Amino acid sequence: MKGSWVLRCAIAATLALSCTADAADGGNVPERDWLLGSGPLGFRGPWGTTYAPNLRLTASTMTEAEWVKYAKTLKTRPPMPWFNVNAMTEADSRAMYRFIGSLGAVGRPAQAYVPTDKQPNPPYIQWPAPPKSQ
Repeated sequence: MKGSWVLRCAIAATLALSCTADAADGGNVPERDWLLGSGPLGFRGPWGTTYAPNLRLTASTMTEAEWVKYAKTLKTRPPMPWFNVNAMTEADSRAMYRFIGSLGAVGRPAQAYVPTDKQPNPPYIQWPAPPKSQ
């Protein structure tokens, strides 16, 4: 079913962004650490530097109906795949909200966006990567 596929893709993409800092562990992130955001790890590119949000805190500030509206209208800077979240069916948005809620509201909020004219504190991933020196 398309709706289930979109939900899986949205959760997988969000988990990927939220857990990038744990990539050294081969993606073996314990459930207690799911969807906490990227912590201090930024994603820097032509858009500035962004940080994956702590969805557990974000969802905890909304009702289910507010989450559904949020998911349908979300627009973010790269690399968050907001278009996948927008494409979810209402049923999938509700299921995602309930899943996130089942994990509990813990952790810290994401760091603030850093504009292109400011230097972010490390660590960050540079997109695109600088050219290799010859």
